[in-house]
Order: sequence, then C-alpha cells, then structure tokens
Amino acid sequence: MRPLYFLFLILCCTPLTLMSQETEADTVEVVDKPERPAFESSFLIDNPTDKIYLKNTLEAVMQHRFGTIGGGENDLLGIWGAANIRLGLTYAVHERLQVGIGTEKLRRLQDFNWKVGLLRQTRSGKIPVNVSYYGNFVVDARKKENFALDQHRYSFFNQLIVSRRFSPNLSLQVAGSVSHFNLVQEGQDNDVFGLAFGGRYKITPNTAITMEYSIPFADFDGYNYPEPGFSIGMEFVTSSHAFQVYFSSLNGITPQANYVYNEYQFFKGTQNILLGFTITRLYNF
Repeated sequence: MRPLYFLFLILCCTPLTLMSQETEADTVEVVDKPERPAFESSFLIDNPTDKIYLKNTLEAVMQHRFGTIGGGENDLLGIWGAANIRLGLTYAVHERLQVGIGTEKLRRLQDFNWKVGLLRQTRSGKIPVNVSYYGNFVVDARKKENFALDQHRYSFFNQLIVSRRFSPNLSLQVAGSVSHFNLVQEGQDNDVFGLAFGGRYKITPNTAITMEYSIPFADFDGYNYPEPGFSIGMEFVTSSHAFQVYFSSLNGITPQANYVYNEYQFFKGTQNILLGFTITRLYNF
C-alpha cells in the first residue's frame, strides 16, 4: 500500500506545482523597448528634432545659406550672392542629454545650446510620442558700439518638441517655442512665441523628403517682419554622415533670429527663396 500512497501524493501535488510555476511566469515584467528615433539628424531643416545621439558621440556640423535665388542679375541661384554660414559642435553627455556650441556669420552670433530627451516613444504605444526640450544662449559678437550694455548682446531660445514615428517611412513633429532678445527696436516685443510643424518621409533607405513651416506670433509696429518660414528639401544619410539640401525662406540659422527677424515669404517669388545645405559628421568615443 505504501507505493500507492506515495503515487497518490505525487498526483495531488503536481497540479499545485504547475500552477505555482505559471503564476511566477505571469509576474515576469516584459521590457517595453523604445521606438527607433523619429528623425536621423539633430535638425530637421531650421528647427531641432528629437534626435539625441548615443553617449560620447561628437557631432560636427556645417550649415550654409546662399543668397536669394532671384536677388541679383548674376548670382547663379544665389551661390554668388551674400551667404550665411554656421559651424558647430555637439556632444552627447548622456543618451538623453547633449550640449553644443556654434558660431554664425550673420550678426556674428555665438551660441551655446543643449537638448534634453524627456519622453521616448515606445514600440508598444504605451508612450505614443517623443517629448524633447531644446534651448540656447546666444551672444551677439559685433563691435561694442552697437550696444550700450553687454547685456544687450544676449538672446535666448526655448523650444518644446513633440514628435512621433508613425511608420518606418513617416515621422512628424510639432514644436512650440519662445524667443527672447534683451535688445530690440522700438515697436518690437522682447519675447516672440512660435509654432513649427515639420515632417520627414523616406523614399529609399537612405533618402528622405523633408519639410517645415514655422509661424511667429508677433506683429511689430512699423516693421515688415517677422514672416512665417517655409522650407522643403532632401536628406541623405549614412551611419556617420548626413547631408541635407533645401530651399528656404529663412536666411538665419540660429532659431530665434528666424522667428524674430525673417522678412522673406516663400510663395512671393524667387527673391524670397534661398538655397541651403547642412552637412554633419559623427565621431564615436
């Protein structure tokens, strides 16, 4: 009888053991992986994106705007006209924090910038969007006779970026901003709020069409600016390079300059359109 007794105990305990194992398996937490970045460059065209590179990545960037396409009789699509250029460096301190510096020809603007990743879109959709913050502090380095006080050289830009990768090919973003200049002309506001819409659509694994529309909410008495900015272009990317070429109505490169001082209107003729390009190179340490 004793062997039958032990067999009975085994049969009775086996379901309890299996239930215990199933319960433990059910309590294992499934890791919700972040979605791939919505954009592959740190700037869409004129506005920053949600892109923050891997920790210890250095980005070298050159941004160039030629003169207006129809601005002169012999300017070869603005290439021989007056140009604006910015050179910059950005370093990823953390996978959610990067800092950078840059210098721009127009007004000799020297910028110190940072970007913070606040939320990341997840593959499950639990977090449906990316939320990032971009800010800068800019010093106007023109001659001192242009300013009564050193503080008049300073301007600031703060932007909250909400983006989403809708599919492997389509990514969109909307960004609200505030631009501040310590020194403005009479009739201007020191603070200008802005809203930007942009998108990127991949047509091949390494090629995409990009587009942006930036709206400043300001009406300065006695001035013909600021005007909304429109840009459209192409982007070509590799693992360590990105090349963008575009047409834009924005001559500035530092964001607050575009939101406060843009005079061009893209759909009012070629004398309002500029040809530009951006080249970036990544270095991993």
